[in-house]
Amino acid sequence: QVQLVESGGGLVQAGGSLRLSCGASGRTGSSYTMGWFRQAPGKEREFVAAVGVRAIPYYADSVKARFTIRRDFARDMVYLHMNSLKPEDTAVYYCAASRTASKSKGDYDYWGQGTQVTVSS
Repeated sequence: QVQLVESGGGLVQAGGSLRLSCGASGRTGSSYTMGWFRQAPGKEREFVAAVGVRAIPYYADSVKARFTIRRDFARDMVYLHMNSLKPEDTAVYYCAASRTASKSKGDYDYWGQGTQVTVSS
């Protein structure tokens, strides 16, 4: 089992920045791809970014060049640095872990409880 806990959400103005953190515990770490997903009200949960076991990141087109995902293997942490935030980035952001490198939420086995990000215009 892997337990994931997110933190760092909040309210920010458009154009601002936030950093989300996700701590993992249990059977963790280097064997899992770590990803971030988000879900806005009335919408499907969607892929945001992920970083694999070799620390290679990949992103959704909507956040590329604005968001950066980083992984600290020693601390079992993954971070999502979000810059140039837009109102459409408003959502609950979830950290997740997968045994495969994937952008599909169905491939992720473990999920955090989510953290709210609200971007005001």
